[in-house]
Amino acid sequence: EPVVPALLLRSLGRTDPGAVRLIGYDPEHLGGGLAGFAPLTSAGLLTFVGPGGLGRLLDDLVEQIRRINETVLAGEYASLRDLAAATGRRPEPWRVAVLLGGDELNRHERGQLDRVVRTGAACGVHLVVRGVPLPEHPTVTRIAVEPDGVRIGGPPGLPARLDPPPPAALVTETCRAVAATVNAGPPPAPFAELLPPPERMWQEDSATGLTAPIGEAANGRQVQLTLGDYPPHALIGGPSGTGKTNLIFAWIGALAARYSPDQLEFYLLDFKEGVSFARFAQGRRDPSWLPHMRLVGINVNTDREFGLALLRFLAEELRRRADAAKQHEVTKLSELRAVDPGGRWPRIVAVVDEFQMLLAGRDVVAREAADLLEDLARRGRSQGIHLVLASQDVRGIEALWGRPALVAQFTLRIALPKALRILAERNDAAQSLPRHHAVVNAESGMAEGNQVARIPSASDWESWSELQHRLWRMRPTDAAPARLFDGDAIPRLAEAPDFRALDPAGEDRRTPVALLGEIIDVQARSAVLRLPRAPGRNLAVIGTRVEEACAVLDAAARSLARQHRPGEARFSIACLDPDADPAARALYGELADDAAWYDEETVPELMAETADGLARSGTGATPHYLLLFAVDAAAGQLAARTGGRTGLEQLRRILHDGPERRTHVLAWWRGVARMRVDLGGPAARTDQIGAWVALDVQGGELGSSLYPGTGGPDWYPRPWRGLFFDRSVHRTGQVIIPYGPAR
Repeated sequence: EPVVPALLLRSLGRTDPGAVRLIGYDPEHLGGGLAGFAPLTSAGLLTFVGPGGLGRLLDDLVEQIRRINETVLAGEYASLRDLAAATGRRPEPWRVAVLLGGDELNRHERGQLDRVVRTGAACGVHLVVRGVPLPEHPTVTRIAVEPDGVRIGGPPGLPARLDPPPPAALVTETCRAVAATVNAGPPPAPFAELLPPPERMWQEDSATGLTAPIGEAANGRQVQLTLGDYPPHALIGGPSGTGKTNLIFAWIGALAARYSPDQLEFYLLDFKEGVSFARFAQGRRDPSWLPHMRLVGINVNTDREFGLALLRFLAEELRRRADAAKQHEVTKLSELRAVDPGGRWPRIVAVVDEFQMLLAGRDVVAREAADLLEDLARRGRSQGIHLVLASQDVRGIEALWGRPALVAQFTLRIALPKALRILAERNDAAQSLPRHHAVVNAESGMAEGNQVARIPSASDWESWSELQHRLWRMRPTDAAPARLFDGDAIPRLAEAPDFRALDPAGEDRRTPVALLGEIIDVQARSAVLRLPRAPGRNLAVIGTRVEEACAVLDAAARSLARQHRPGEARFSIACLDPDADPAARALYGELADDAAWYDEETVPELMAETADGLARSGTGATPHYLLLFAVDAAAGQLAARTGGRTGLEQLRRILHDGPERRTHVLAWWRGVARMRVDLGGPAARTDQIGAWVALDVQGGELGSSLYPGTGGPDWYPRPWRGLFFDRSVHRTGQVIIPYGPAR
């Protein structure tokens, strides 16, 4: 009895935690002979087999030996020991079956036991038995306890004196420590193991697909991931904390190191909160960027429209590639690149993390996104556009799982520990994965396609920064940093490309445009309101959010001023809300000599002067922009008559006749009802308001008079977002982000 626990304890103590796995068969004492080792069961290092289970136990050991011979040793090595000596790795644990007595073995059990004795040691399968006869074999060492002493080996044997049994507390404490270490998981492998040598970077061709390692299998070989004609797209799943972000980093790094930016482009969208993916773009802390990255979207959990914009962009790129392929009379990207070697046709990998946010709900965004996803998944493979969708948990995503044709396109499945519904229904391989591992399956999640990979640590700053700086230094001379969209950041007008492109009009005068905010889209475009000499070319900003309303009017005025030389345009600023006074005063100071200031007392004069000027012939040579901050606050003053008309009547005339004489109103009303009153009442026409930006206004309030159809737009207000609609341009509203204060 002292021999067994001492031998097992020393075996556990002299190997790495998890390198020895025990199988206990103790039918007489029902596992009591190995009770001290019970803590190992929590880590899967000890399995008990009950009475009557010896046959199944031996069958399993024989199957393990067969598998190791066929797939691990594979004819290259005689034993795991030889493999470890040659490679420095032991891909399989030691499996030790402890057989403590039992009934006499039947013929099948005896045959299987003999096979284990003959072939097991080379494959790391060993037996420690007491009360079970073993055949004579060179691998069998016998310990005979006899009345005259203990002998080791066959007759006459080597006399020995046994150590006393190890203290029970020592056995238990050791097993608990081993189990705790194993449960914590093995440390991740170095990220460098995924990368080619520096001289081999950017040497691969993506014409037929993208292939890169994601980690190491148990046999020491690298597990490769491929995106091409098959499999075309990937699903990644794993609960929070299981390494989903790290896996994405590892995969992107392995691909980026092998394929140049001419061969591969990335578009990355992260719906969860956090900025871990921002490092792919240029930043204040690190001026480098990943040359392959074209778009990085972070903190977009409330901006599902940005995800929709990405899908629309990819759909347009798909159409462009399909048209080029048709023109060259080919069907696939590899063929297009062969017949058009001078063209630039990189493969595109679009990664959407927490993609279920995009498909949540039953609104128009979810419906259009699901339709675009299905089209991209079905046709993207032939044109080199690949989707990688990642999620913590995909249960209950009706928009995805209700479309079997869409799910079927994602034949590459990657399941992290405890992932649900990523693999096939009866494939539970992910439930027993240790940390830093993943099940890679290119057969739509069917169990026969499982490969287990140990994922390196790639997401820490130091590991990734070294690779990114190397690739950044290799970038083409005309490379530009990725577009970074941060849903928590407020864009600045001065940094907007459309604003920088504005110049004072020359002899060939262009139609003035007002920039209102940044569109939630891939190209960082501005929401543009054109102000030609045409009816209805006025703007209403509607809502109670003072700062946002002021920001829209401020951006509109500054962008208009940038298109006129000093003295070529008039800006009349009327501030009627004290809370808006600082912003309006700042704008007034910026516009300098071209601006005039009005308040509650003087705004009737502005209405009267402007309305009278419209009646005189020859007016309209100088553009005149009326910027009215909280115009509804002056209802009392504008109700008084000046020159036979009330100020409100004069405002309505300006709205109606002004645009054709280059006089445009850009006004902020603090509610739809207030605006209707100023326009003439609930039944008044709103045609003179050709465009509007709704802030904290529910879609239903906008109604059919301001928006086509019935019921109003599908708009749910949120901070620092607006819905822009221009009757002459849009069929549906456009979500914008107002530009932040210029200061």
